[in-house]
Amino acid sequence: MSVDANEAVWKDEANIKRWAAEAAGREAKRAEPMRIMAALLPFEDGEEFTVVDLAAGTGMAARAILDLYPNASAVLADYSPAMIDEGQKALAAYEGRYRYVEFDLRQSSWPSGIPMPIDSAVTSQALHHLPDERKETLFREMFERLKPGGWYVNYEPVKGPNLPVEHTWQRLNDRFDAGLAYKRTHRSPHEQAQNENHVRYMIDLDRQLSFFRAAGYEAVDVYWKHLDYVVYGGRKPK
Repeated sequence: MSVDANEAVWKDEANIKRWAAEAAGREAKRAEPMRIMAALLPFEDGEEFTVVDLAAGTGMAARAILDLYPNASAVLADYSPAMIDEGQKALAAYEGRYRYVEFDLRQSSWPSGIPMPIDSAVTSQALHHLPDERKETLFREMFERLKPGGWYVNYEPVKGPNLPVEHTWQRLNDRFDAGLAYKRTHRSPHEQAQNENHVRYMIDLDRQLSFFRAAGYEAVDVYWKHLDYVVYGGRKPK
């Protein structure tokens, strides 16, 4: 497989180090949706289970789950060795409760290191990097691998259903963060390339939910939303 723009971004060691250095501020803004994702999983606080975090990066979602469920463990899948290295630093406090496996989410060849059946699974800001046909096949593959009653929950940026909505989201985001408008109009060539990579496969929420329902999930809903960011999910019927 040829190296695409997304791979060039997320396997570049220098870029990953820059991204990891900004993680604290980024994660502080995302604490609430991460708590929602964790709470959606169908387990009691002290229950033992394993969650699979696909395209896990440094494990932001997995860490929220491990914090809420002290007897849980996590399998984190990512395809970037540089990202895995940064993740192991971020997960130092969870030693013995997690492990990484290498998995390219663009492909359907799941590694043996991901347990089957899967208790529950999450993705966080990963699916907008995938073409629509791969989103659909991934939802089906996860559904097939989940235990009955297991949940799959996703945190994702979405495209607006129309331009007036997108412009309103942008106006409000700029009001909440006065620096966003300046950043948007003063991107370096590197930052512009990253932004183009970020949005190229982004789609609206309704299409994603339709893919999800078509795969067979029930209890499908948007469980948290803030403008262009959402948490949606569903479970495999028991």
